[in-house]
Amino acid sequence: MTRLQFRVLYREFLFRVVDLELLSSHARGDASKILGQFAALLIVLSSLFALGMLGLGDARMSREAILISAWGSEHFLIATTMLVVGLFAVLSWDSALPDRRDVLVLAPLPVHRRTMFLAKLAASATALSLAVIVLNGLTSLSWTLATAPPSSGILDLIFTPANYRSFAAYWVTMMSAGGFIFGSVLCIQGLAARALPRRLFLRASGFLQMASFGLLVTTYFLQPALTTPKSLAAPQNQHLLAWLPSYWFLGLLQQLNGSMHPALVPLARRAWIGLAVIGLGTLGAYALSYIRTLRKVVEEPDIVPGIRGGWLPDFANSFETAVTQFSLRTLIRSRQHRLILAFYLSLAFAITVLFLKIPAAQRQLTSGPWRHVNGPLLASSIVMITAWVVGTRVVFSMPMDLRANWIFRISPIGGAVTCLAARRRALIVLALGPAWAGSTALFLSIWSWEPAIAHALILGLLGMALTELCLLGAQKIPFTCSYLPGRSNFHLTFWLCTGLIIALISKGAELEQRALGNLAEYSILIAVLGLIVLLTRWQTTAAARSEGAVLRFEEEDSPVIIGLGL
Repeated sequence: MTRLQFRVLYREFLFRVVDLELLSSHARGDASKILGQFAALLIVLSSLFALGMLGLGDARMSREAILISAWGSEHFLIATTMLVVGLFAVLSWDSALPDRRDVLVLAPLPVHRRTMFLAKLAASATALSLAVIVLNGLTSLSWTLATAPPSSGILDLIFTPANYRSFAAYWVTMMSAGGFIFGSVLCIQGLAARALPRRLFLRASGFLQMASFGLLVTTYFLQPALTTPKSLAAPQNQHLLAWLPSYWFLGLLQQLNGSMHPALVPLARRAWIGLAVIGLGTLGAYALSYIRTLRKVVEEPDIVPGIRGGWLPDFANSFETAVTQFSLRTLIRSRQHRLILAFYLSLAFAITVLFLKIPAAQRQLTSGPWRHVNGPLLASSIVMITAWVVGTRVVFSMPMDLRANWIFRISPIGGAVTCLAARRRALIVLALGPAWAGSTALFLSIWSWEPAIAHALILGLLGMALTELCLLGAQKIPFTCSYLPGRSNFHLTFWLCTGLIIALISKGAELEQRALGNLAEYSILIAVLGLIVLLTRWQTTAAARSEGAVLRFEEEDSPVIIGLGL
């Protein structure tokens, strides 16, 4: 019976990565579609990494030189694995510990707490392992071949023991790096759940989740490249290396592979110490907090008292005010929606860092510093406002509590046109307004007022056009319609955004930089952008006024057979 209970709970906890309460009733059994898209994205990344590793080294180089030249690629793979696992740990923050539903459903049943604990721990370990395996499946083979000893044929590659040692060392290192970062997140959560009362833990949990998310992304994109023996052994870099775990596991990989360099010896030692500390700390803190959480869930309420002084201004008419204030309060209170928005903003921040670190941007910033108009800063502001608007539109499509949208269904709400105006107002207040105001204040502080105001006008028109594009489609009150996975094709949209859109933004920034120095070109650019805003606004309004436009609360797939109504 215990084994049967474990298998049932293990399956339930494993598939709870996707919150089924948010999904459309037509897709409750198809939650695997969105997981498949993320798996496809990781497979594409693994394929690209594998192709990059095949070009490592040169036939004229010795194996020792090839192994040292591979440090940069190895550190990149380790850091990327830690980032993916860390993001998975942060996104599954709420499912790491039992919630009120688990306790109220399972407590009356003859299910031992040990069975619940082991099932949830096994489900988390399985999800972690699958993420690491999918990301590194192809890369492990290409890395083993790229760093293999010189051989004369396929048989030598197959029967060389060093290749199997390298393959095993790679997987042990990646699993250890993923386990270290996953255990660190669980340890932080377990210590907070153990030390704080439940209501304070629920309030602090959101801040800890956001802080962990920001720390992971910031560390990944801003950590320096120290992948040469000289830089790793430099005394001035030792304090920094002590706080960068990705370099610890680079040393561990070389130790397990039998290619240890003296500069990597202290890093490998830190990796073993870190694994021991995090392993023991996570097991103790997580187990104790798990046991105590079961009692806290029953004894203490989950409802966190609200903060007093929550006055908000009016926005246009009463319906637009209600929708805008509801959207603002929901985004402030929902940790899940804030985290998704932070994901988009962190991607924009990463792209901004890449814009500012490319050689062409460095030359512009060196010859004409920050206080002069330059393309990288123009492109960065466009990226940030785009990510803010698109990210807010994405979180609008995910419900806060699907079972509570009945109050909107029975309310005397106007048609699709009324809903369109309210959604437009909410998107401007929550996304376009703050992003535009922040960018304008920044450029007014570093540039003279003429180019700063000129760029602010262009940025505002771009933001308005993007806002209107985001309002196309079915009319839904923010945070009230069910979510249908798989429609966004995230695994394809990701590559479109990172490829085509970034190239377009770069070209657009160059065009704007030239236009800011020429009044005629600037006037033409403003006229074109104004025309685009008018056309997109006309299109969204016409779609809302069409005969089939209705206010929707349930997301559905397009029917296979469409009736003509004849």
